[in-house]
Amino acid sequence: MSDQASAGPLPVPAEVRSSKKFFTSEKTTSILYPIITFVLLLVVWESSVTYFNVPDYMFPRIMPVMRELYTGYVDGLMYPHLIYTLKSTLAGYVIGCTLAIIVGALLAESRTFEKFVYPFVIALQSTPKVAIAPLIMIWCGYGLASKIVMVATMCFFPLFVNTISGIRQTDPAMLNMMRAFSSPGWLTFFRVKMFAAAGHIFAGLQISIVFALIGAVVGEFVASSAGLGWLVQSAMANFNTPLMFASIFSLVALGLAGTSLVRFVHRRVVFWDRSVKAASH
Repeated sequence: MSDQASAGPLPVPAEVRSSKKFFTSEKTTSILYPIITFVLLLVVWESSVTYFNVPDYMFPRIMPVMRELYTGYVDGLMYPHLIYTLKSTLAGYVIGCTLAIIVGALLAESRTFEKFVYPFVIALQSTPKVAIAPLIMIWCGYGLASKIVMVATMCFFPLFVNTISGIRQTDPAMLNMMRAFSSPGWLTFFRVKMFAAAGHIFAGLQISIVFALIGAVVGEFVASSAGLGWLVQSAMANFNTPLMFASIFSLVALGLAGTSLVRFVHRRVVFWDRSVKAASH
């Protein structure tokens, strides 16, 4: 007994240490913890609906929703609507974000341009997009073009503001260094200011993903014959709540996939950003 006590605690096997390290690592917990939360939400959902005997047309059980998802994606019934929403979202997102970076950069570089344009940008953003959606439908038609315009107007402002903020927060010491070397203005802008604003721009790109999906759904609500938003509205008219949930889950999946993709590109492109490194480890 005394010999065992003097020898100290027994060494932990390497297999146990490696498995413990695996389950406590940052990458594992960032995947495992959301899965646990999702499973708990499903358990609460199913048990609550069963215990309170909620009618299916108000809040369905999990299996009917899974059945709609299976039917929609295995039989291919939801693919045309998914592709339609994806087309309008991607096209509007690219157009809106491109305009946001260009206009934001011009406004950040020119106080005169800011006085001319900024009040009207604020006025456009202050106008509820649902109110101007019918006008967009009249001007651009009831096809895909009106949804693209709607998405572009929705995702423009967050990136526009972040671009201005990022450029104007450039380190003055870096600007003074470029002036000391007599660098032209365009070189200072692309080599210093845009690099300094890259973190802000990618943050705006992540926010704009969410607004892009909102714009696509609003456009499909107002006037459309396809798309996940139209599918939600059609299911609502028929009291098909499981199909509504399946369509909403599809929109959630698109949002998560888009945000994850932008975050991945952010980590690869803005590799010097310490906040990105801290979030990824």
